[in-house]
Amino acid sequence: MNSSPNAATPNVTSKAPAADLLDQSALSALAQRLVEAAKRAGADAADAVAVRGMSQGVDIRDGQVEESERSEGDDVGLRVFVGRRQAVVSTNDIAADVAKLAERAVAMAKIAPDDPYVGLADPDLLAKNFANLDLIDAAMPSTAELERRARAAEAAALAVKGVTKSNGASASCGIGGMVLVTSTGFHGSYLRSSQSISMTAIAGEGTGMERDYDFTSALHASDLLAPEVVGKGAGERTVARLNPKKVSTQKAQVVFDPRVAGSLVGYLVGAANGASIARKASFLKDKLGQQLFDAGVQIIDDPLRVRGLRSQAFDAEGVATKKTAIVENGVLSTWLLDCATARELGLKTTGHAHRGVSSSPSPGAYNLHLAAGRMTPKELMSDIKQGFYVTDLIGSGVNGVTGDYSRGAAGFWIENGELTYAVSEVTIAGHLLDIFKSMAPANDLTFRYGVNAPTVRLGEMTVAGR
Repeated sequence: MNSSPNAATPNVTSKAPAADLLDQSALSALAQRLVEAAKRAGADAADAVAVRGMSQGVDIRDGQVEESERSEGDDVGLRVFVGRRQAVVSTNDIAADVAKLAERAVAMAKIAPDDPYVGLADPDLLAKNFANLDLIDAAMPSTAELERRARAAEAAALAVKGVTKSNGASASCGIGGMVLVTSTGFHGSYLRSSQSISMTAIAGEGTGMERDYDFTSALHASDLLAPEVVGKGAGERTVARLNPKKVSTQKAQVVFDPRVAGSLVGYLVGAANGASIARKASFLKDKLGQQLFDAGVQIIDDPLRVRGLRSQAFDAEGVATKKTAIVENGVLSTWLLDCATARELGLKTTGHAHRGVSSSPSPGAYNLHLAAGRMTPKELMSDIKQGFYVTDLIGSGVNGVTGDYSRGAAGFWIENGELTYAVSEVTIAGHLLDIFKSMAPANDLTFRYGVNAPTVRLGEMTVAGR
């Protein structure tokens, strides 16, 4: 993401991250010792993951600090293979006896069931070059600076006419990363910083109260929205929701605000997860290579985006990551695969393995986005006589096996291409394949989240109201 005139200004009290947090040499050495101990204990192959995390946050309400906390921790996991059997052990005791940990893991693997698909990644697929993705901010905010950001966001929200009270503002920062060592010779590590500001405002009184929020999140402070922008956005969103009206149940055109449009990308990628495909538990199980969207639709996963919230040069098995078109020209072009699911499906891993210290790898996405279209949001809505502009989704009534979609929603009614009055307490329903087929993106894509999308126009859906 690029710097912006609305970016948060780092306070002069900000300081460089503690040297011990950035130094992963001890974790790397521990992971290496674990792998070597596993081989001595009788493992045919092994890998070790060490995860580091530090977080600090401040919560403000009515100008007062409600909570201020900081946490730090290192965890390590060892995965071993004995033939086609595997076991995983983990600990947060960095001084643990590596020999005993390895012996325990090997003993567990020997009595585990056979799995023909387990194993380390093919050495030819391992990352060898690590691009500089600019994932660490040179300065992290002090507690005083976090308080300042949260107070500024709250004050800006309360200054919006119609806002009656604060539901709290927060600011946080952190550092997280991973070391991976395998018995096939891979050794890699990365660290990411993170910073965020959020605000939730309340407008109205009694049963007429409404609530909404805004937030900003980035790896670098210079990429954050200013706290005043976040607070004002939260206040304006909240006031706009006052005095919502009911609508009658009907078929209507639906438009998703960028804040919720990314959820559609998430459902597509969740159903295209190789683990779901291998279990035949996805409505997309027979759709690879088929045209699911309009020919102009592109859905991209880019783990190599500079300063991306989820960027990394290698996956949890050491496989090199790459920019991937999950949907290209409207066609579903790939599953998301780790090594095990790829073997089960007779395919090659796509470098999408994710893993915690206490689990084996499973597929997952990185920085997802739906590519922008050509029309402005106003142009996209211009011919809608009656429709529903969705700004908020409630509940999780989406079935990834059947593709049935039903969620509570709030937003604004569209009349003759214009947003009119607020609408709440409705349900929108349809089928994801129909939704995908009708999707038309606007040109207002910005990269603010882990999953990003512009304004999206859908076809007719059932809008269930009074």
